Amino acid sequence: MLDLSHARNRMVEVHLSRRGIHDREVLEAMREVPREAFVAPGFEEFAYEDGPLPIAEGQTISQPYIVALMIEMAEIGPGDHVLEVGTGSGYAAAVMSRIVERVYTIERHAGLAETARQRFQELGYDNIEVRTGDGTKGWPDAAPFDAILVAAGGPGAPLALQEQLDVGGRLVIPVGDDPHDQRLLKVTRNGAATYSEEDFGGVRFVPLIGEQGWPESGNRIANDRPSGRARTRSLPEMIAAAAEPLPDFDDPAFGELFDRFGDRRVVLLGEASHGTSEFYRARAAITRRLIEKHGFTIVAVEADWPDAAAIDRYVRHRPPRANADPPFQRFPTWMWRNTDVAAFVDWMRHHNERIRLSSRLAGFYGLDIYNMSGSIAAVLQYLDLVDPQAAKIARERYGCLTPWQHEPSTYGRVALTSGFEKCEQAVLEQCRELLARQLDYAQQDGVDFMDATQNARLIASAERYYRIMYYGGAQSWNLRDTHMFETLEHLLEARGPNAKAVVWAHNSHIGDARYTEMGIVRDEVNIGQFCRQRFGDEAALIGLGTHSGTVAAASDWDSEMEIKRVRPSHSDSYERLCHDSGVSRFLLDIKRDDTLRERLLERRLERFIGVIYRPETELRSHYADASLAQQFDAFVWFDETVAVTPLGPEHVGTGVPDTYPFGL
Repeated sequence: MLDLSHARNRMVEVHLSRRGIHDREVLEAMREVPREAFVAPGFEEFAYEDGPLPIAEGQTISQPYIVALMIEMAEIGPGDHVLEVGTGSGYAAAVMSRIVERVYTIERHAGLAETARQRFQELGYDNIEVRTGDGTKGWPDAAPFDAILVAAGGPGAPLALQEQLDVGGRLVIPVGDDPHDQRLLKVTRNGAATYSEEDFGGVRFVPLIGEQGWPESGNRIANDRPSGRARTRSLPEMIAAAAEPLPDFDDPAFGELFDRFGDRRVVLLGEASHGTSEFYRARAAITRRLIEKHGFTIVAVEADWPDAAAIDRYVRHRPPRANADPPFQRFPTWMWRNTDVAAFVDWMRHHNERIRLSSRLAGFYGLDIYNMSGSIAAVLQYLDLVDPQAAKIARERYGCLTPWQHEPSTYGRVALTSGFEKCEQAVLEQCRELLARQLDYAQQDGVDFMDATQNARLIASAERYYRIMYYGGAQSWNLRDTHMFETLEHLLEARGPNAKAVVWAHNSHIGDARYTEMGIVRDEVNIGQFCRQRFGDEAALIGLGTHSGTVAAASDWDSEMEIKRVRPSHSDSYERLCHDSGVSRFLLDIKRDDTLRERLLERRLERFIGVIYRPETELRSHYADASLAQQFDAFVWFDETVAVTPLGPEHVGTGVPDTYPFGL
């Protein structure tokens, strides 16, 4: 059973207080009102996440932060009479009823109004009156109001509502020329016929339908502004004008479009899912160009180090490790064991055949933290060869991890209840000792030494990661991305002062977290943020996205892969803007058009599909707020995409060497 009271308190602390909501009465009211009573059945577990949720009639219940912000802006208090336009679920009216003397709320959908009225009765909130009607006309017989809050976006502040304010009263309303793109406005009545306005920034609300709002068609009401004004281009039209169409992946012109990033130290290439073929093929085409024409030698991917090391041995023509299992056998196998990755790996091997200097060979490296078992085996195998006595000591040190190395997530549960500090000390000591013997070991084989030391670092990080993951929150995510960034730094250092790297990882890792819900709400960091802080303009962050198609994903962790249909992008998302541009595939260099970049600064929804995809809860499970123009330097778009093809036995053993890295 969900602990909703705890979730409610956490919502107030994390999503409201930390983001600047300070009105004590607002915070206490948000703690008191059970938001789960106002969401649609099946969405109760998401009630205290900071996001909008769908309700009947195509409407939404606003995210808690926006509800709290608007109420705080309205400066309501005990004794006030407040009008709300757009009852919706009734949640905002319920919150205000805990603060003021009386709330009047108008809803144009009779079904929503009746459902809200029933909820108020069940909760015993008897100081709320509900009416069905055109909210843009207000509630004249109950006026004047100390505050009016409008939960829908209009073309302007309706005159009827302004006139129903008491002197000193406040009207809070989203307004804008686009029914789906508004600014949050506060209008204060200063006198009988005088008003002042304050702009609180960009927001997204459903359209305000009514006589003094938008018509049902969604088009602007005629004659509400002076005629003859030049038409302003829509945001999709601006995107279409700035978009650079992409040719086929095999066309050299595809890679050439990315020459503008060839002088960077690090180019990070994202993806909006872990199972979309176009994302892998695009990253491969871009990376081939960066390697061949711009001297990049590091391909660092969101994969486990020991698994990627097997690929690296193959592409750099080194013998495979003895008795090594084929890489990428753990869930999600399709993420790296697919035909697109196999084709790119073969290209890397053939490219390296033509390279004379070992320092110019392109390498394939894993940044991630999960394969503790493979890392332990790699460290021990290396030490068996170069220092058998050290190998014996290492086996003793890693002994405390032995019961959990094949299922390390269970270690965290045990470590929280037992005296496992010695295990942390042991794995850290092993890492320090390998680094301390760097000169001696590196003389025997510098590449193998680097592999062993990185595996030792991974074990130390993984031990801590699996221990703290049971605390929840941002700490385990932050440890993982910190480890991945530090691994990238070690690779650049090892490959020399002029080394340049391409990173393949999910958008959630490579887009700057400071400008997404991750950093703003959840205090999470990521590789993209670290790269900007470390390398500045020498880092390029490039996101990839899609509107619809198919994707390879699972319904639950460690379950079977399925080919799933991707739902068309949400109407309030960046993806929908790209789709509405009418350009099927393009590169958007955000910094080339200042006007467009300014429009893309405003936060919108952005879709994130990982190895798990649940279309039935997509809005809640797979969308988050972001500022695209601050998150990325460029964005690559494919309107319709298809799922990756996982490797099976039919893809192995036909004309490929025995060292083929994906052999089954």
